[in-house]
Amino acid sequence: MLVLKIVVEKHEEGYVAYPLGGLKGVVVGQGETYEDALSDVKSAIQFHIETFGTEVLEGRTQICR
Repeated sequence: MLVLKIVVEKHEEGYVAYPLGGLKGVVVGQGETYEDALSDVKSAIQFHIETFGTEVLEGRTQICR
């Protein structure tokens, strides 16, 4: 399990979510609800790591199994 802090912001058109550090590159999720945005960013993070490998993990990020 990867542990990251996720920020979810409410905007007029819905919600936007992104990790607060821990990854190299830009990863963003969005949705009409808080839960949709959180689910979308989790999926985007997983895709980002699968695509670019674990070298995108930076700093003190931990993967727990």
